[in-house]
Amino acid sequence: MNAVGHRSVHGAVQFGSRALTPATWDERVFNEMSAVLFASLRRSDQRRKGVDYLRGLLGAQGRRSIRNMAAMLGGSATEQSLHHFVCNSGWDWMTVRGALARHLAEQAPPLAYVVRPTVIPKAGENSVGVDRSYVSERGQLVNAQQATGVWFASEEMSAPVNWRLHLSAAWLDDRTRRRQACIPDDVGAPAPGGAAVEAAVEAVRGWGLARRPVVLDARHLDLAAAVGRFRAAGVPFLARIGGSLHLEATDPGLRGRRPETRSAAQIMASARGQVRPVPLPASGLDGACGLNLAALVRVRPSQAARQFAGPGELTLLGVGEGRGQWPMELWLTDATQARAHTLVRLTKLTRRVEHDFRETADRLGIRDFTGRSYGGWHRHMTLASAAHAVSVLGTDRAHGTATGAEIHAAAS
Repeated sequence: MNAVGHRSVHGAVQFGSRALTPATWDERVFNEMSAVLFASLRRSDQRRKGVDYLRGLLGAQGRRSIRNMAAMLGGSATEQSLHHFVCNSGWDWMTVRGALARHLAEQAPPLAYVVRPTVIPKAGENSVGVDRSYVSERGQLVNAQQATGVWFASEEMSAPVNWRLHLSAAWLDDRTRRRQACIPDDVGAPAPGGAAVEAAVEAVRGWGLARRPVVLDARHLDLAAAVGRFRAAGVPFLARIGGSLHLEATDPGLRGRRPETRSAAQIMASARGQVRPVPLPASGLDGACGLNLAALVRVRPSQAARQFAGPGELTLLGVGEGRGQWPMELWLTDATQARAHTLVRLTKLTRRVEHDFRETADRLGIRDFTGRSYGGWHRHMTLASAAHAVSVLGTDRAHGTATGAEIHAAAS
């Protein structure tokens, strides 16, 4: 990136398996973001500390610890100041996240909101939310914090805007641990449907964002409760599901079959005659555009699930690639008027988020907070999300040429 006004910092150090490099960013984008983010902070010294922390995340060498950021910005006095700003001051991270989301919506409107689980490995047991638990995405026991991020996503870029930290009963029911981590009294276990649904609905409804589908992997969620929550909030969804989920096929295209409850895999296997090619443009993420195959089948929740999910029809989407296994993925959505091409494009946004997490968010310290407080964790995640946004908004891909009108219509 050589345009005038872009700051380029070179050099890299290794931390674990990541090459942690200072970022390249557009100073104009940085200044605009800072003004928007910190407008709600009443004191000028707090606004200055916010700007310093954001600049430290973008420009520090190595791990984005407060010490490393302070070394770049001004030494020990700065380290104490930044620590207090994130861990002990009382500014409202949700207000700042709302400002970040609305600014991103103006600068780079999303096609969907993608929910992504995030595992943050920890060596000790004192960081808020840390537990040794089985992580399905890794298939093993991990000593870690587990969080959920809600990402704005288009085919050119993505950026996180909201976060939930998962707290087990070992944290929620222990008064001593709650007090030491400064966990607010009103923080409890998530409602049925899970923290992923809560975080998405909170962002979309709470901040007045445009109506776009929420794309998420729901294979390990209470899907009936999640569907019911999305429907109650008026938030459209596209959820990846497992093949064993039972649904009732209502599609007239499945000739000779009465509506009956079967597994999603069985329903999609019976729809082989409806499989159609779905050519997609190259994403730049996996080096090839490929030929996708897709089929749509009208379904509704099983009788047992209707009291939670509601009675209305849904669309079951099967997705495959080339001559591989059919289907490779199964998705469920309430965007029943959307075409297969539109829905398949939405499923691919999860790849964009994975790429941007690995190449930008993780490099800019999204998992590097070492403090122990609940508020400190949330404030760091908010500012690291803003640093990610500054980095990607300063690149050409933030202003790509994707034709999103049809995808937008899928949420209408």
